[in-house]
Amino acid sequence: MASSPPPDEPSYIDYETFLDPGFSPASFANSLVVATNNPNDIPLDLSTPLSRVLFDAQEIDSHIDVLTTRSAVPLLQYTQHQSQASKHIIAELDGQIKSLNDSYRQLEKEVIDKHAEADEVRQVALRLWETLRLGRSVGRCLQLGRQLEIQHSELELAAGAASGKEDHRALVRCSYTILSLREIIDRKAPGEEGYGLNRVDAIRSLQDTVTTPVERSVRETSERIVREFSIASTATFTQGEEAKSRMVSALTALYLLSPTLGFRADKWVPRTLLQNLETYIRSALQASITALSRSLGQLPTLDRALAEVTAKCQNIMSLEMILDITKGPSHPLLAASSQQSQSNLLQHLLSHLETGSLASFFWRTMASSLANRVQDIVNRGGVVARTLRTNKVAVGDAIRHAVVKGSQLPNALSGAKGKTRTEGNWDREVAVMVGSVVNNLR
Repeated sequence: MASSPPPDEPSYIDYETFLDPGFSPASFANSLVVATNNPNDIPLDLSTPLSRVLFDAQEIDSHIDVLTTRSAVPLLQYTQHQSQASKHIIAELDGQIKSLNDSYRQLEKEVIDKHAEADEVRQVALRLWETLRLGRSVGRCLQLGRQLEIQHSELELAAGAASGKEDHRALVRCSYTILSLREIIDRKAPGEEGYGLNRVDAIRSLQDTVTTPVERSVRETSERIVREFSIASTATFTQGEEAKSRMVSALTALYLLSPTLGFRADKWVPRTLLQNLETYIRSALQASITALSRSLGQLPTLDRALAEVTAKCQNIMSLEMILDITKGPSHPLLAASSQQSQSNLLQHLLSHLETGSLASFFWRTMASSLANRVQDIVNRGGVVARTLRTNKVAVGDAIRHAVVKGSQLPNALSGAKGKTRTEGNWDREVAVMVGSVVNNLR
């Protein structure tokens, strides 16, 4: 930083002006021009202010030359001192840097290289652990697959036995094993038990050759049991209990094998079970409607048709009783399985069909279809219509008797506690069925 000249060297240069932080060359030049000229003169005389600035520059240059000449020795001494200090520092630092480099090489040998080796070991251990985890998962899946094969063979052996009786309880055992396999394989997130199983050939082969075929077989067997469910009016108590036991096993298997992916636990319903039960009921309805409609055009066959309809409804009553006493089993794949198991299977079906009773649903649905069939017969006229009108009282009584009888459990299951109604409780269903025929014969 420049300084003003010593006291013994007076100078007319205003150092304070030039050292002012707010100094502006433009303002200074303007003040020189104004000070040496009359603002009204045209043109302005710039030689005087320019000479002033040049003279000031020469003065400063001379001052710098004087200062440099007088201070040459101290400057050289100072420079020499700084050079010696730098050499001394460098000499001292060379030893420190060498020691630091030696320490770093020792550290690299003892820590960095060993850390790299340790990291390799860690990677190997981690991969071995992943392999071990995957191996355990594969082993568990294969063990469950073998267990599933044995359970399914029990079902097949029983079905092919000379007695013709199948071990229906194997359906439930197979279903739980299938769910155990599904629980492992579906947990695919990193760190979970099923992570990486989809890349193992043995697991893919297990799914293709064991799990999928057995699941299909269990589902088809259960669907067949539901589809063929029937308890004859002449069945014994033992036969009724056997049919009920088989039905419970089939219902439980279909409940467990209903899809769970994409459903919240509190919103889940046993879709496969409900679809099969609805198909069974609607198949019984269709067969009953067809038989009764045909018999109304051929009255001699009415008793046989009503007996068939009565048997269909008694089977539905039996189904309702079985569903009512069967609690939803604990489902391994549902977080709220304990809540699901609190309600019986009947509540699921009644909610699905939006009705309060299966028998009531049966009679009311059939009545709505019969009304149209009777109207068609009346509209066609002829002997059939006249015969039907003439015998409408007898037809009405026969239908009333069929509704009352069909709304009772078969003798083989009639001892079930609290599962029967008195005749008067079916008055509405009787009125609806009789009305669907008689009221259209006017």
